[in-house]
Amino acid sequence: MNLKINSEEKNNIGVIIVEGEIDMFTSPGLRNKLLPYFKEKIKGIIVDLSGVLFMDSSGIATLVEGLQWSKKNNKDFILTGLGKNVLNSLSLTKLDNVFNIKKDFDDAYKILCKR
Repeated sequence: MNLKINSEEKNNIGVIIVEGEIDMFTSPGLRNKLLPYFKEKIKGIIVDLSGVLFMDSSGIATLVEGLQWSKKNNKDFILTGLGKNVLNSLSLTKLDNVFNIKKDFDDAYKILCKR
């Protein structure tokens, strides 16, 4: 399955909506979509993974890289809509305690709009 990534900027918030499988072949595309959102005027990035059925270690590495960029640039980086498989992958690596994870997009968006 291919990876489909939609991205937009709403109220100085980067919104990335991902569908499909994130693996070593598709994770560079996700990385390329994330990178422009670490601009100065963006206050945070929301990555909606509700459409992701599978993510391997390269996908996890891409998200970790995004988290590192966010810390370096003082931006919020929130993951939403994690399905069972994706959450299990993050739990196994103990990264579920490192990432800011919200149940759904609306929760994350409300938090960032208040900032």
